[in-house]
Amino acid sequence: MTTVAYQGEPASNSATAARALYPDAGELPCTGFEQALDAVSLGSADVAVIPVDNSAAGRVADVHHLLPESGLFIVAEYFLAIRFDLMGVPGATLDQVECVRSHVHALGQCRKVLREGGWRTLVSDDTAGSAREVAGLGDPRHAALAPPAAAALYGLEVLRPEVEDDPDNTTRFVVLSRDPAPAPERDEPAMTSLFFSVRNIPSALYKALGGFATSGVNLTKIESYQMGAGLNASRFYVEIEGHPDEPGVSLALHELRFFSSEVRILGVYAAHPHRRRN
Repeated sequence: MTTVAYQGEPASNSATAARALYPDAGELPCTGFEQALDAVSLGSADVAVIPVDNSAAGRVADVHHLLPESGLFIVAEYFLAIRFDLMGVPGATLDQVECVRSHVHALGQCRKVLREGGWRTLVSDDTAGSAREVAGLGDPRHAALAPPAAAALYGLEVLRPEVEDDPDNTTRFVVLSRDPAPAPERDEPAMTSLFFSVRNIPSALYKALGGFATSGVNLTKIESYQMGAGLNASRFYVEIEGHPDEPGVSLALHELRFFSSEVRILGVYAAHPHRRRN
């Protein structure tokens, strides 16, 4: 492994996840999710580490539109405990703060402290980027909600630590590669991610998913999204427990394909220990 791409700046949560997964790899920060995926597709990076959903804020916007079109494979998942500190320029106090900057998801995950402070908020492209912006302003009236590592990186002081609403706040990341992952060991719990489009006929979704129920396959996630502005049938992103070669999963996928116009496996990978614990 030589290079890992992620959306955001150094000291962001994505950077933390990438470093935990690939501590010896080079890093390629990208301005957006699409740029991070393109870096892998074009060979500028070996893998991309992308957040897909958060326990407090739900799914990350746009990601599920990009994954099927990227041509990449999900090869791993990672769960990161999310911590946010409220930070300002050296010498600043909470009483001086008037405006708090951060990514929209971070602002949504720290509503309690924002409500208590009554501060105005500004949306930044990235959590660590908001810390950089505050450092550049040098104004005690501006503070940032950012991961703890951002304070040291940009020379800021923590005004209030761990201000996330939920102490169990967790983001799930997936790792994408140009090549599929090696098959998990037989005794190792596996996950399968896929997307499908049902035929535009009555009860198609009900019948397409019926095979998972009758085969005893657990769906851990199902999300719908519309492609374009037309009236075509929705696409669905699904995650299931199990490997496509397992008899029950194989039967369920066979039935899914019968009632779908398109089915594509996005990845088969080992279940992260966090999933097994919960």
